[in-house]
Amino acid sequence: MDQQELCPKFEKAMEILSKRWTALIVYQLLSGPQRFVRIETSLTNLSGKVLSERLKELEAEGIIRRDVYPETPVRIEYQLTEKGLALAPLFEHIAKWSHDWIRIS
Repeated sequence: MDQQELCPKFEKAMEILSKRWTALIVYQLLSGPQRFVRIETSLTNLSGKVLSERLKELEAEGIIRRDVYPETPVRIEYQLTEKGLALAPLFEHIAKWSHDWIRIS
């Protein structure tokens, strides 16, 4: 593939995934559908406001889906779409790379 052809799409992908917390939210959702509170508590130091913004952005990009269940109280779950699940191999490679190369003192 021609690099000039790829560049705008690659830049857009990096713009989406490099926003603070976005990649970690996607990574968290790789384990399956989750409610807002579970995502929030799983990611230390992530505020509810920022989580809400990122979830809306990911939904607008078609990476996650928001499912509302008409129960009392209303239950809302977030899960990856096919587009979001397609990121799984990327995150597997990053996890392996980090295991092999990142040292935490």
